[in-house]
Amino acid sequence: MLRTKQLLDAEKTRKGLAMTEGIKGDFQYQGPLLPLIERISDKMRRRMFDRFMLEFKPQSITSVVDIGVTSDSRIDSNFFEKLYPYSERVTAVGLEDASFLETQYPGLRFIKADGLELPFEDKSFDIAVSWAVIEHVGNRDNQRRFLKELCRVARRSCITTPNRWYPVEFHTVLPLLHWLPPELFRRALKMMGKDFFAREENLNLLGQKELLDLVNDDARCRIVQFYLFGMPSNLMLIIE
Repeated sequence: MLRTKQLLDAEKTRKGLAMTEGIKGDFQYQGPLLPLIERISDKMRRRMFDRFMLEFKPQSITSVVDIGVTSDSRIDSNFFEKLYPYSERVTAVGLEDASFLETQYPGLRFIKADGLELPFEDKSFDIAVSWAVIEHVGNRDNQRRFLKELCRVARRSCITTPNRWYPVEFHTVLPLLHWLPPELFRRALKMMGKDFFAREENLNLLGQKELLDLVNDDARCRIVQFYLFGMPSNLMLIIE
């Protein structure tokens, strides 16, 4: 009986790893523009990090949970961990195995968990951050639930997402098509062979109005816009 269970567990793990690798391959743009996209993304994320530091003014005693770290090695991945000066006060959470972050950044703690159901008590952290994750958690109900979990486990929250109304959609690197109603946009992506991003559970874009609609009416919040080539490309939601 034990042997059978071990074999079943091993098969589940093998299938899970294969699925993860397949998703990762679909999720990441792999075309000739990748180096340029990485550089632009890294520059924008550094600007957002600087604004985070200005707005929240964290100190060496401030506890922070970062929801949505990744196993990626791209230059723009896990940028918060690279830049944040107090790694010993950071808890990094992700669905992928990013335990290597504990070695790279001494004192950091990694927890493998789902952002929709965080394994922490209420107000366990001073600040919760999440960088361009909310557009990947599924439908509006899931996005609202994700936001609610961040606010539950931390006293203040900072969430960023690409702006749906920027002329270029950053995941597919396609212009204007994402301005169509979501159903038509997904149908067009499927016709173009971009099945992964055609599914709502993998990509559900947000503009400023949609992002604010996710927040409880009694919450104190505001949005900071970040501009790229003169137009707002990214949104930062700050919840006090």
